[in-house]
Amino acid sequence: MNKVKKIPLRKCVVTNERFEKKQLIRIVRSPEGIILVDKTGKANGRGAYVSKTKAVILQAKKSKALERHLETPIPDAIYEELLKLVEDEQK
Repeated sequence: MNKVKKIPLRKCVVTNERFEKKQLIRIVRSPEGIILVDKTGKANGRGAYVSKTKAVILQAKKSKALERHLETPIPDAIYEELLKLVEDEQK
């Protein structure tokens, strides 16, 4: 009998929809309090996931969903990096 590998699902903090990990972008607050976009998905710290769509990232900025989830202000540079990542992936 082949065991079916369970695909880890994560929830987008903006839309509350569940997706496979690779369909989301992880943003991390490191133990030192630094906010970064975690491209590997393995960085240390508290993580929050957002969908890889421009609309969701803009919504996250407007609603401050990431700030609430990570309990710290999110610099504009992080949102710019997220938008750039999404645009690069759509090419």
